[in-house]
Amino acid sequence: MMPDVPTQPSSMTGLEFQVFRELVHRETGIALGPHKRTLLEARLTRRLRALRLPSFSAYLDVLRRHDPQGEERTRFVNAITTNETAFFREQVHFTYLASEWLPARRACATTTGDRTIRIWAAACSTGEEPYSIAMTILAGMDTLAWDVRILASDIDTDVLERAAAGVYTNDAAAVVPTPLLHRFFLRGVGPRSGMVRIRPEVRSLITFRRINLLETPWPIRSRFDLIFCRNVLMYFDRPTQIQLVTRLARHLAPGGLLALGHAENLLGLATDMRRVTSTIYRHAEAPAA
Repeated sequence: MMPDVPTQPSSMTGLEFQVFRELVHRETGIALGPHKRTLLEARLTRRLRALRLPSFSAYLDVLRRHDPQGEERTRFVNAITTNETAFFREQVHFTYLASEWLPARRACATTTGDRTIRIWAAACSTGEEPYSIAMTILAGMDTLAWDVRILASDIDTDVLERAAAGVYTNDAAAVVPTPLLHRFFLRGVGPRSGMVRIRPEVRSLITFRRINLLETPWPIRSRFDLIFCRNVLMYFDRPTQIQLVTRLARHLAPGGLLALGHAENLLGLATDMRRVTSTIYRHAEAPAA
């Protein structure tokens, strides 16, 4: 018989919070300040209820001793990560991509003959960002004459599953420019009414993969013409920020660009990156990845 478990687990103690903070930092690089205790408690309480555990100490014991395959460790990471995103979020980057970056790539190709494009959307969440990139590229060039590949990664397996499905509510897609909405989305009917799905030609450009930005090495062989790593640095402490930016730079092709979130910058983090426009930086001589 299943033992009785309190419907409301005991509150997280200060010591438990400190242990979880260290575990979160070790697993994800995210630095939780003291004011995040209530947030962490709320997110992990769902795991305690799912496992019918009475306390956070009992949950720590599961993570340490009773998770040989690491399955609960994955659910733990999924529970504590933030997944805020939207189609064409921070429009300035997509405007630059369409009006300046793609024309420059086309002009360069007439001289070099190089028609490959490699882009990485790190921390892609539920997929709106890489799909926005893909739609911008499809709308701006004849991709049949180009070899375009977009890697979209996240540490959270739950959001990656949703991203790969490419299904969204009408409300989520409402911010997509009307011409792109008509061209690149399929509207749901019947039980799918109120939903839309990304068309196959958009999804075919993207590969979704779980990547922890702290793992060494990354399971990546490519060097990228453009890396979107937006609204990620803000969650890390200074040493982790420096380490991450250094590693991202090594995966940029010569002249490659790194796009950050609107509240982020590289001040004091990278001396070999130069600002091109709003939170977009160019790496002139990227070393081998």
